[in-house]
Amino acid sequence: MPGIRRVDAHLFRVPIDVPVRTSFGTMTDRPMLYVRVEDRDGAIGWGEVWCNFPTVGAEHRKNLIETVVGPMLIGLGAIAPASVYRTLMDRLHVLAIQSGEWGPLRQICAGLDAACHDLAARRAGLPLFRFLNGQARPQIACYASGIGPEAPDTTIERAMKQQHTAFKVKVGFGNDVDMRTLARASAVLEPHHRLMADANQGWKIDQALTIAPSLVEYDLAWLEEPLRADRPLEEWQVLADAMPTALAAGENLNHPSEFEAAVDGACLGFLQPDVAKWGGVSGCLAMARHASSRGVVYCPHFLGGAVGLLASAHLLAAVGGCGLLEVDVNPNTIRDEHLDGAVEMTDGHLHLDDRPGIGLELDLHRPL
Repeated sequence: MPGIRRVDAHLFRVPIDVPVRTSFGTMTDRPMLYVRVEDRDGAIGWGEVWCNFPTVGAEHRKNLIETVVGPMLIGLGAIAPASVYRTLMDRLHVLAIQSGEWGPLRQICAGLDAACHDLAARRAGLPLFRFLNGQARPQIACYASGIGPEAPDTTIERAMKQQHTAFKVKVGFGNDVDMRTLARASAVLEPHHRLMADANQGWKIDQALTIAPSLVEYDLAWLEEPLRADRPLEEWQVLADAMPTALAAGENLNHPSEFEAAVDGACLGFLQPDVAKWGGVSGCLAMARHASSRGVVYCPHFLGGAVGLLASAHLLAAVGGCGLLEVDVNPNTIRDEHLDGAVEMTDGHLHLDDRPGIGLELDLHRPL
């Protein structure tokens, strides 16, 4: 790939009428931070940088792109897309130690890695999923996410009208609230539907072990992040042995060794790295393939804008298997405007087309 000559960062915010609650905080808007890279031949690519919470961090990441990491990528010259994340993080290692900015820097490098892969796929005239795997198929399963405790049944019924057949609700708000959420969600499901729950790292091991038996009646496909991501592997293994359902995690792991330990430790049924948060396309693809080789299902985590959603979709299609793509069903007008028909959804599946790269053509000068 020719060297990058220009890097631009574009930040959007979408206010939401109903704040999104999690066990660690409440989001009152949806920030989306896109990065656009352009090579010396004028080819372009798009990536997205995680900045969900706290949302004030979005501006900080944009500044880091414009003043530190973007110029560094330009200075690398010709580089293979698969080397972008690793090379940038190697160059930034001392700065990350000095500043303590590991998270923002990893997220920025992930977004730039994804943008360079999009660019390379466009140059090759291939959709990203076929650029990564020439035998990949364009159809992937997905699930509705971002379903809070306020009115889970109403949200699920709205998602059903959007062709969803799998749904993930948020728990971690206390046993009474959580059981009410699961009961209301289950009451509107049809026999072929799937239900998952996400505790957002909200429990300690004793709490999780106490709650485990009460989850049996809901037949969950998985329970996501019941414990903090940095808890000892032994705690995850104890919980996995006690749980009536598989555990899922990965969005808050930050190093290949952490992903490999989680996969090889026989405590996860589902691995969920986030292409906008760690590793970019190169890192997530490697971890997804490792997980698949161990019988762990790759289900990309994502909650953001159109760019990251499509990159996640193409990654899942490239990996194959029975994983599901996370799709936030909270209103997000800018994301939907940017998608502009790039994907079609029917009966719980997204269908990717053959447009090069992630298939997105963005005109950011056009009013939304």
